[in-house]
Formats: sequence, C-alpha cells, structure tokens
Amino acid sequence: MNLRHLLALSLCILVAGCGTLEKISEVGTGLASTAGVITEDQAKSINKSAGAIDKASESMTPEQEYYIGRTVAATILSQNKPYDQHIITTYLNTVGQYLAMFSDKPETFGGYHFLVMDTLDINAFAAPGGLILVSRGMLRCCKSEEALAGVLAHEIGHVELNHGMQAIDKSRYSAVVTTLLAEGAKNLAGSNVAELTKAFEGSISDITSKMVNSGYSRKYEFQADKAAVTILQRAGYSPYGLITMLQQMEKQLKPGGHDFAKTHPAPADRITELMKIIKTTPHADSTTAARQARFNDNMRGV
Repeated sequence: MNLRHLLALSLCILVAGCGTLEKISEVGTGLASTAGVITEDQAKSINKSAGAIDKASESMTPEQEYYIGRTVAATILSQNKPYDQHIITTYLNTVGQYLAMFSDKPETFGGYHFLVMDTLDINAFAAPGGLILVSRGMLRCCKSEEALAGVLAHEIGHVELNHGMQAIDKSRYSAVVTTLLAEGAKNLAGSNVAELTKAFEGSISDITSKMVNSGYSRKYEFQADKAAVTILQRAGYSPYGLITMLQQMEKQLKPGGHDFAKTHPAPADRITELMKIIKTTPHADSTTAARQARFNDNMRGV
C-alpha cells in the first residue's frame, strides 16, 4: 500500500470516527461553502460558534491525532525500513511502555508503540499519537539500559508536549478541523475528499519535514530533555543515562550528516542544559548487574 492509499484510508477512518469536534476556531468557511463542503447556513453557524471559542484552544481529537501520526510514521518508514528483529523490538517496547506510564501523557488513543529502523544513521522520531521510531545507529550509542531509557524518554517527551502536531501550518490545521466538523460522520463527496486529502496531506508534509529535514527548535528539544529527566526519575532510572548517551553520540556523529547532527542541538549544548536541571540529583548509577545483563542479551545484533 503506497502513501497516497494510506492517506485515503486514514481519512476514511478519520471522518467516520470524528463525530462532533469539541473545539473549533474561526476559519475560511466562505471558501468551504464555495467548494460545496458546507452550505451557507452551515457556514454562518460555524462562524457563530467559532467566535465564542478562543483560537488557541483548537485541537483535533486523540483519534484524529493517532491517524495523522500513523501516516507520518509510514512516510518515514518508506525511507527507512523496519529492522526485523523480534527480540530487540520486544525489548524496546517493554522499556518504552514502562517509561510511558510515568509520563504526563501516559495514554494515547492507539497507545505507545516503539520500532527500530534499519539504518546506521543516528536518529529517532516521535510521531503524533505515540509512534516512536529509533534507528540502529541511535541504539549503538546506548551502552546501558539507562542510556536507552534516556533516548526513549526524550521521544516520549515530544509526544507528551504535542510537538509533532504543533508543526502543522496553522491555516492548514484549521482547514482540516473545519472540514471534519462540517462533515461529522457523513460520507464525503468526491470533491470534498479531494479538498480534505490536500489539506491532510499537507499536514503530514509539515510534520515529516519538520522532524526529518529541519528538526524541532532548540526550545522544543530542551523541553523534551526536561520532560525526559522527569520521566526517568519517576521510573527509577538515573537521568545521567541520557547524558552518557549524548556523550557517546558526540563521538559518533559525523559533521554534515543527515541525522541528529543536522536536526538537533549539539550534544554538548544539550548536556549543558541537562546539567542545570539535574545538578541537584546525586550522580547515582542505577545500573545493576541484572539490568545490564538484560540489556546485553536483548541488544545483540544491533
């Protein structure tokens, strides 16, 4: 199934399951009316309702966020195939699911899912809805379960803080929300599907371009690191595991590469900011012989 087919399928599920959106904002309903998406009376009704709601409160439902995230993940996996190693995948999900329980967003519509990408580039992505992809190259920067937990906690932090959805262009976001609101659970006509597909596809492009090409802002990356520290401490892992991973990453990153070196702040800068957060935390290593043995057994072949 190619990406366009997946987009169409996701849209069908999105519209069928959206029911009534709880929050909307003022958008171009005149254009929607002209396109045949809604009637003039419906447009007036939407504008009236939108006027009473703060624009900043607009949001999609968790279900809609999940299907957008699933399509984003499919886009990334079309360029980086999954690493077919059941033991490693299971281990990654065991640690990741445990950490997610200690996040401020412990549940998502489709749940958290963790997958290894078969590439030695050092990278990791957190798609909306809790779909997290980690490269083999990134896993090779982890020498302990504490370090692995640091990587996963950072990506969970992006999901918790909704950074992926915030990458969508505001006008495009509003177009998707309004079209879904106008249609509810009704079947879309062909022309309306085309309009929604265009806006939806643009939203996917916004998110993947941000994650893969330009990367999140330094502010967002530091926010995710801060969230990671909290998650790690709650889960019983030393936050210094994240620092040791970054130190290892710094040794392996290649200048000008198409990985973390391109899309993230320098590891040294992240370490500096992290130390400001955890400087009052005892430099305790939470690694035990049993935990290290578990890590070694499950990470063979990476």
